[in-house]
Amino acid sequence: MRRYLRVLLVCMVFALISVLYVFSQLASSLETPAGASGSDPQQRAAFHRGGSAHGGRKAPGKPGPEDQHWYNRYIMRKPDSAESGRARDELMHLAVVACGQRLQETLTMLKSAVLFSGRQLHVHIFAEDQLHASFKEALEMWPAPFRSRLNYTVYPITFPAENAKEWKKLFKPCASQRLFLPIILKEVDSLLYVDTDILFLRPVEDMWAFLARFNSSQMAAMAPEHEDPRIAWYSRFARHPYYGKTGINSGVMLMNMTRIRQKLFKNDMTPVALKWEDLLMPLLQKYKLNITWGDQDLLNIIFHHNPESLFVFPCQWNYRPDHCIYGSNCVPAEQEGVFILHGNRGVYHDEKQPAFRAVYEAIQKFKFGDDPVHSLLGPLEERLLGTTHTYCGRVRHLFTKRLAQSVTTVHMDTPKGR
Repeated sequence: MRRYLRVLLVCMVFALISVLYVFSQLASSLETPAGASGSDPQQRAAFHRGGSAHGGRKAPGKPGPEDQHWYNRYIMRKPDSAESGRARDELMHLAVVACGQRLQETLTMLKSAVLFSGRQLHVHIFAEDQLHASFKEALEMWPAPFRSRLNYTVYPITFPAENAKEWKKLFKPCASQRLFLPIILKEVDSLLYVDTDILFLRPVEDMWAFLARFNSSQMAAMAPEHEDPRIAWYSRFARHPYYGKTGINSGVMLMNMTRIRQKLFKNDMTPVALKWEDLLMPLLQKYKLNITWGDQDLLNIIFHHNPESLFVFPCQWNYRPDHCIYGSNCVPAEQEGVFILHGNRGVYHDEKQPAFRAVYEAIQKFKFGDDPVHSLLGPLEERLLGTTHTYCGRVRHLFTKRLAQSVTTVHMDTPKGR
């Protein structure tokens, strides 16, 4: 009897070992891939649908997405054969997010980008569905010599499915879309994101050149939110970590997105560094009751913990009413003029800052092919004379100092014809 019991015990031990081996093999087959630990499986599926892994750094300026991620449709104007022959490293990528009544403002921004730049642009336009046809119609009506400088892709506004409502209502409708650009545009190496209320007063390629000035750890570039910590918003009111002494403004954001996708970001939620796509939702959940400016605040928190990853460019590259509303405080603009104008808080469309509105309407009303010196710069300088009752109007020469050089270049190079 004892012999049978011993045989039975040995059989049970072997059976248990076999079961444990099967379970270990099953568990290893379900393990999360390296670099993806800590993320929700559904979220990872949403982020990477149709995507491919990116090991090394791709050549700068790699053309737009060949696969689609959260969306399955987009409108793309294909380049002409002459455009296709240009070297890929000449192509600059520009992104903008447009919702609501932002169509004309976005078109004016794009007009300024094309008007003063001499290099090819590929524009990634993220817009609400009802704006897609309007963008395509308006851009296709541009005169051929100017339209040939720009290729564009129009995408729907898309967020991870399980958190879409929460992301869309953050700060302003669609504003947080910019956070997901490195995940959506996987085939784009580097990108310049701008808000719709941006106006280029010098060539886009001059901003693009900052990419070459990044050191080995830097992957994004932005301007300070303010120049003086004593009156800056973040230093006085923020209830969350922010970058530097005054925070950063995300209205103009230059990104090496390959580096962003590859980096593991330090954070204050876990001792484990996280990939960009794994960082965003936990960050929102932790700080959503403490942030005022939505996605910009989240970027401030991220780069507060990863300051070595940020390149800070001067205020003249993101010049806002805060730089002159109570007196001039952007020294680089005083020396060299405004390079990129940012009309935040709706100043292009009200009477609070007439100098900003004057620049916007001058570019908006300018007709391609006209003489820019007489049809753009001249009328603008005359109109700015009527803005001297405001502090920004008293430094009106800052708005035209660099613009005058850009306009002269356009005057020399502008092809005739409408």
